[in-house]
Amino acid sequence: VPLMFGFLYLFVCSLDVLSSAFQLAGGKVAGDIFKDNAILSNPVAGLVVGILVTVLVQSSSTSTSIIVSMVSSGLLEVRSAIPIIMGSNIGTSVTNTIVALMQAGDRSEFKRAFAGATVHDCFNWLSVLVLLPLEVVSGYLHRVTRLVVATFNIRSGRDAPDLLKIITEPFTKLIIQLDKSVITGIATGDESLRNRSLIRVWSGPGWPQALAQPCCGAGEHLFTDTPLPDLAVGLVLLAGSLVVLCTCLILLVKLLNSLLKGQVAKAIQKVINTDLPHPFSWLTGYFAMVVGAGMTFVVQSSSVFTSAITPLIGLGVISIERAYPLTLGSNIGTTTTAILAALASPGDKLASSFQIALCHFFFNISGILLWYPLPFTRLPIRMAKALGERTAKYRWFAVLYLIVCFLLLPSLIFGISMAGWRVLVGVGAPFLGLLFFVGLVNALQARSPGRLPKWLQTWDFLPAWMHSLQPLDNLITRAALCCTDRCRSPEGWDEREGAARDKARLGLDNPALSYPEEMPGAAVRVGSPRLTPHGATRL
Repeated sequence: VPLMFGFLYLFVCSLDVLSSAFQLAGGKVAGDIFKDNAILSNPVAGLVVGILVTVLVQSSSTSTSIIVSMVSSGLLEVRSAIPIIMGSNIGTSVTNTIVALMQAGDRSEFKRAFAGATVHDCFNWLSVLVLLPLEVVSGYLHRVTRLVVATFNIRSGRDAPDLLKIITEPFTKLIIQLDKSVITGIATGDESLRNRSLIRVWSGPGWPQALAQPCCGAGEHLFTDTPLPDLAVGLVLLAGSLVVLCTCLILLVKLLNSLLKGQVAKAIQKVINTDLPHPFSWLTGYFAMVVGAGMTFVVQSSSVFTSAITPLIGLGVISIERAYPLTLGSNIGTTTTAILAALASPGDKLASSFQIALCHFFFNISGILLWYPLPFTRLPIRMAKALGERTAKYRWFAVLYLIVCFLLLPSLIFGISMAGWRVLVGVGAPFLGLLFFVGLVNALQARSPGRLPKWLQTWDFLPAWMHSLQPLDNLITRAALCCTDRCRSPEGWDEREGAARDKARLGLDNPALSYPEEMPGAAVRVGSPRLTPHGATRL
């Protein structure tokens, strides 16, 4: 147990250092992106900017604080800032998806962990898909939050409590300390900060007296007098924090596996995954939301909370059905922290910063009302399970998903939106229509194929690469083997053994979890497991 808490402490500290590393590597770029107000006035571009900046700095709190500073200084209107807040909500869910990759060694664990991590992504993307057009057309978030701010006589209060930072900062401050005001200053147009390092230095020429003295007990850190540029320090910290993160996570999973065995595991699973007594069973999910919100409020970070429960989902201790309301509660918890932080703003900035924090809160509440109360509306769970199945079959798909969803797709949408509304609608409407058609046909194929024309009852009439990842999987498998077998043996390998042996060489074969199309045919090697019936081979 002490080892487990020790590794958990290092895991949380490594997440903090990882965030600092991303800010050093991409913080000034993030500030420059926020600087162009002509771009931010376009709602779709604002959404994408929120995603990309939050992915760059690995902290929705940082991106939100930049937005609040820009709104309170008059550089950005509240209406234009709302899509950016939505984007930051999506960007913050990348951390626990990266954490899920650390459990790729075991297919069944990886399937559950990846599904548990991506349920957050699916909820955020679906919410934005519905609420962003609604906000553009009606401005309901702007109207509701303005009404709330006008109704209540809000006064400036105390700052949000930093309960987790009290524990982690003594260690992380010895490694790196950042001056985050540089990013905010660049975003708000202060050109004098462009050549200033993000690394906090406590004395030096040209520094204000206030910055020359350590505050809050802060002193020197590992990179105080480094001659390295910000990017180099960021990359060093990125590599180091990822190594510590992976090591801690692997050791945590091993420890939890040894702790949560037999009757202990069954007891914990029963407590966490059991519903409340009969008359109140429908309240179980909402109670889980309260727990998720409370835990996130305590640790001051939704990323830390969702990343901490991801290994437990992988081990099967927490079911995805229970993880979903916990994640939704975590979304609420992180907005209450922002509200408290907004209440600590000076009087002249209070109304606008509080309104933005409320926009974040009401966006998540609206998403919950859309995708939770009725069981058939819980699409994120079904989508996440489908993604988990896909990654269990093709483990490289997880990396592809991260790159496409958090980098390529936002960048593509951003580029198209810059061409104007007509181009965006002209490209986006047919694409969304095609996506809806494919989803509808897939649902009918699974439930009532008789209602479809015979040629549409399967996708077999299309080329294999258009309806299956198997051709791409074969290509990636052979490309990976090219770097191992071909380099050592110029004559190559026996082609007759095909994909089955390829996967065996890469350590990807797991007969208990094989799929029908992956199982070898007549040319099965001696000693291979017997082919199981089609129905028994599905995960």
